[in-house]
Amino acid sequence: MKKRIVIKLSGRLFGIDDSKILKDYAEFFVRISKTYQPVIVAGGGKIARHYISHARSSGADESTLDELGIEVSRLNAKLLIYAMQDKAYPHPPTNLKEVAHAVDSGLIVITGGLHPGQSTNATAALIAEKIRASFFLNATDVDGIYDSDPNKNKNAKKFKRIELRKLRNMLVRQESIAGSYDLMDIVALKVIERSKIKTRIIKADIKTLERAIKGYPEGTEIILT
Repeated sequence: MKKRIVIKLSGRLFGIDDSKILKDYAEFFVRISKTYQPVIVAGGGKIARHYISHARSSGADESTLDELGIEVSRLNAKLLIYAMQDKAYPHPPTNLKEVAHAVDSGLIVITGGLHPGQSTNATAALIAEKIRASFFLNATDVDGIYDSDPNKNKNAKKFKRIELRKLRNMLVRQESIAGSYDLMDIVALKVIERSKIKTRIIKADIKTLERAIKGYPEGTEIILT
């Protein structure tokens, strides 16, 4: 049986007005599926934040906003499924039991969010736990974890490795409202910790993903202590 890997894919990729990008990712995932079985969690990205912002201004509650974000992430997942055609499981699973069933098919599995109150990062960690994945790659808009925002601080220091405890302390200050989840969140870290899931945060880039899958030290590795 092929080793299973979980990849959280930045929602930003689905908001780019260039269909070739998703086709390139689809071809890449099909290629690596000869060695591994990828399970991909699509983020909601800018499109989800757009809908959430409008719904929030209309008075929608946070759980409803989460559900809206989940629906958008599932639409993103479908775009990638269509690009892979018969190499992918035909629809995004909507809960962990469905994910496990889809994985048993041996096909590439692509899903979006699963439950309100959970980021797609937490969803990806839970899936990695459920299917006993070999490792979890969180492919984001930045190339790893920094001690401050690299977009605002040109002297921000990037961590090649970071202890989970230290990362948790950094995340405590973050907001947890719908649409605000970033690199990782507390729920995801709890799951990673309890099941000792090998996790790396990397740039959402095909070459970087390929190197990380091959075992090269890309991005930031989360150290379990």
